[in-house]
Amino acid sequence: MKEGSIVKVSGPLVVASGMRQANMFDVVRVSDKRLIGEIIEMHGDKASIQVYEETSGLGTGEPVETTGEPLSVELGPGLIGSIFDGIQRPLEEIMKISGNNLQRGVEVPALNREKIWHFVPAIKVGEKVSGGDIIGTVAENEIVSHKIMIPPEISGIISEIYGGDCTVEDTVAIVTDEKGKSVPIALMQKWPVRKGRPFAKKLSPDMPLVTGQRVIDALFPIAKGGVAAIPGPFGSGKTVTQHQLAKWAEADIVVYIGCGERGNEMTDVLNEFPELIDPHTGKSLMERTVLIANTSDMPVAAREASIYTGITIAEYFRDMGYSVALMADSTSRWAEALREMSGRLEEMPGEEGYPAYLGSRLAQFYERAGRVISLGNDQREGALSVIGAVSPAGGDISEPVTQATLRIVKVFWGLDSSLAYKRHFPAINWLTSYSLYANSLGKWFNNNVDSDWTELRARIMKILSEEAELEEIVKLVGMDALSSFDRLKMEAARSIREDFLHQLAFHEVDTYTSLEKQLLMMRLVLEYYDCALKCLENGGKIEKIVSIPSREKIGRFKYIPESDIEEEYKSICALISLELEDAKKGEDD
Repeated sequence: MKEGSIVKVSGPLVVASGMRQANMFDVVRVSDKRLIGEIIEMHGDKASIQVYEETSGLGTGEPVETTGEPLSVELGPGLIGSIFDGIQRPLEEIMKISGNNLQRGVEVPALNREKIWHFVPAIKVGEKVSGGDIIGTVAENEIVSHKIMIPPEISGIISEIYGGDCTVEDTVAIVTDEKGKSVPIALMQKWPVRKGRPFAKKLSPDMPLVTGQRVIDALFPIAKGGVAAIPGPFGSGKTVTQHQLAKWAEADIVVYIGCGERGNEMTDVLNEFPELIDPHTGKSLMERTVLIANTSDMPVAAREASIYTGITIAEYFRDMGYSVALMADSTSRWAEALREMSGRLEEMPGEEGYPAYLGSRLAQFYERAGRVISLGNDQREGALSVIGAVSPAGGDISEPVTQATLRIVKVFWGLDSSLAYKRHFPAINWLTSYSLYANSLGKWFNNNVDSDWTELRARIMKILSEEAELEEIVKLVGMDALSSFDRLKMEAARSIREDFLHQLAFHEVDTYTSLEKQLLMMRLVLEYYDCALKCLENGGKIEKIVSIPSREKIGRFKYIPESDIEEEYKSICALISLELEDAKKGEDD
């Protein structure tokens, strides 16, 4: 290890001289306290280091030594259900050593070195293997079968393989490469966080990531392997929306990154997730979740590393053939960490003080998402979907982080404070949000749910946009100036908003809606509109049409359990027809 010495300390930035032998992005140990840092800039023999721990009390002349390795994460059994900080230090293990407050310089391995795992080999001696091939499995828990893969850069012949109980460091196989060198394979492998893990082929995003949230699945769907952004002002429901997606999205593994958010919000996640029963498996949600907790009171530089740590872990599970959903809450706090480090490096600031490379760094992060064929000989298909929350100051989405994000992502779920104040949740504004996947996913919905899906979606979007135009007229001249047909359209739009789009996250039935139920709900609202339109054309009075009793049943349909929806749907349709017929007869009489 080569040693240098500190010449300058500026918050999380430390400059050390005598570092000519070090490389960019090397991990270093700073001072006698052995604080973890990473080289982010080199000038001659001077290295600028971002330190991932509190730097108060450091002085010039203290030693700095490089490890010669980039910032890497440990990948192996033991990740699921763990809670790490931004640089993959296990917080529960650290708490046992240092109590509730993180102490500086604590060195704890990310994966437990003493825990025993049972390895079941899947191949035999003499078989040829290359990067990505699965050599065996470890049952991480009842839900996740952890596939042990050959690291991407290794290939050769299996000369030895051992089954049975072992730790993550024990050798479970030996590969003899082309040069005759023996390479030991353990349950654990390391991977540098800033380098995306390789794959064989990227696939087109033509399958939806079903979330059970109606406004998302029906109007603004995200594809498996897709990228989405949720910008919104304070109090508009970003965190609850991300919690809902983590709980209900059709993903095998969830990686949740709390990047610079309030500690209380991460506490909610830590308290809620173990108690929540996963609807897909019937077990605790934590049994398929990895948490990265890097709250706002933790060192700012570690925020910058936290999203790379999270996405590398997510890519590892994607390579096993799993569908992975990554929640980053929020990329604005990550960008603020970039801005602070850039300011201390005295770089030329870009817009609003953010560094000029903000857009390219965001793109590097989001571009690691995708649906892929993994390396290996079995053509495994895995997907990594990334959903990033953005917290623009004052809810102003014209600020640089939101704009840079919107240039990259294909789904924009714009949260609206005015909807949140009206207690309409999820507060996703249907007029400003969009999904560029909607057309390509339309074929999947038509083939797998119902051939009418895209037509129903288009009609609902049309009614909502026409309502916005009519509202402008109402503001000027009042509701009485509208024709009966326009008033009916306003009522249909209100029904779509209140009976379909509005969804209670904390109601045991309404929190998740299957695609089959979403289809029936769309049909129900449009059935009422179509029948009411005919009644109006045949001389019915708008006052009676909008006040038929079955409208209450349409509104309550969202709370009907999945097992009873078909029967209830037919009953309400018959009732609508009957009551509108009575309304028409009443007029004729």
